[in-house]
Amino acid sequence: MRFRAICVALALAALPACSAGDGSESDGRLRVVAAFYPLEYAVARVGGSDVDVDGLTRPGTEPHDLELTPRQAAAIGDADLVVHLAGLQPAVDDAVAQQAPDASLDVAAVQPLERGYVAIEEGELHEDAGGVDPHFWLDPTRYARVVDAIAERLAAVDADGADGYRSRAAELVAELASLDRDLAAGLRTCARRELVTSHNAFGYLARAYDLEQVGITGLTPEDEPTPARLAQVVELARKRRVTTVFFEELVSPKVAEALAAEIGARAEVLTPLESAPESGGYFDAMRSNLAALRTALGCS
Repeated sequence: MRFRAICVALALAALPACSAGDGSESDGRLRVVAAFYPLEYAVARVGGSDVDVDGLTRPGTEPHDLELTPRQAAAIGDADLVVHLAGLQPAVDDAVAQQAPDASLDVAAVQPLERGYVAIEEGELHEDAGGVDPHFWLDPTRYARVVDAIAERLAAVDADGADGYRSRAAELVAELASLDRDLAAGLRTCARRELVTSHNAFGYLARAYDLEQVGITGLTPEDEPTPARLAQVVELARKRRVTTVFFEELVSPKVAEALAAEIGARAEVLTPLESAPESGGYFDAMRSNLAALRTALGCS
């Protein structure tokens, strides 16, 4: 932690005159730094043309792995607001603590996080005390609360734009409510409710729509599953007649494909939306997830 803090300080010292946009002006707009895609998307929708959004996590990059460039470190110090999720990206947490302690919004304080690990004992699922799951945005109702909090914080920074922020937030919240209804209806009647995934990124989605998450690994996607864990998942998947093993687009599919082959199932993508989709946006990706889940779970 001390080493990372020194690195951030050195990065800032190297660019004393750098602003959020490599020295360019933001034309009177608020300069907002968003730590990763779901926060960037929400800020852009709520902020509209009143906000210049700088996303720290580039497309195709795992947010957990982010190390700040000198420009990004300087952008945090220059921002009118930094929106982040404490605990997910230590480099961002350190930079915020040093450079923007009074100009930041930690969304974990708005929408408290829950533990996301599910254990398997004797072929059955049991809740277990694992790590804290950051993927709250996969539950649209939780995401909506963060959207409202972003609007209120932007309104506090820019009172003249308050009505616009709140109006745009209300529009986005209504879209999220519609998505929630679609997910609930689409997953209400299914032949199976087991969601077998490469790692435990889908706990909020599972809890919101009465599914059972079975992660091959825990909350860290880079972790290798133990032989014992693989054997447990194989046993449960066979017992529950699982047809699909899901993996993420930013993580190697090899383990998921091997497990799927072992049980005679398919391996398919289910996105946790940690990074910007290659095409479309949040709602397109979530509805693609819904379609994939309906096929995998045999929903009517």
